This record gives sequence, C-alpha cells and structure tokens, in this order.
Amino acid sequence: MAANEDLNIDRIANLARLALTPEEKVKFSAQLADVLTNIEKLKQVNVDGVEPTAHAFPIYNVWADDVAKPGLSVEDVLRNAPAQRDNMIVVPKVVE
Repeated sequence: MAANEDLNIDRIANLARLALTPEEKVKFSAQLADVLTNIEKLKQVNVDGVEPTAHAFPIYNVWADDVAKPGLSVEDVLRNAPAQRDNMIVVPKVVE
C-alpha cells in the first residue's frame, strides 16, 4: 500500500506533540494505515450526481421568528421580586 509506505509515524507524532513508546508507534502506525486504506477506498466511490451535504438528513430551523412582542408591565415584573425600589429589583451587592 502506497499510503503506508509514506507513513512516518515519528514525524506525525512530532507534529502532534505526542511522545509515543515503540509499542504505541507500531500500534498507531497500523491503525493510521487502516484509516488511510479506507480513505483510498472511499476515493474510488463514484459520487457523480451526489450533492455534497453536511448532514445525512435535511436540517430545518425550528426556531420561531424573531418578532418583537409587548413585554410584562413593571407591576407584573416586580410582583414576585423579593425587594424593590424605584420600580427596580433590589439584588445583593456582588462586587466590592
């Protein structure tokens, strides 16, 4: 396989800033070679007429339109406030 022959696990590990043991180099070289082999197989698939997509199924926006609506009245907002002053909610001081 051409991809495996070009595979330099030391350079890849260096680029990824990984310190690999000799056993890990053997293991990951084989795994990476398998991945590259599968990529080569995927390159052989005829995709003429297939439009590129980001998802397997269509994605639709389910959010509601951003339409301004009237808010609560000041009295309704302050109704459950634990403390209020001058039509504002009083909160504990958090910044010294």
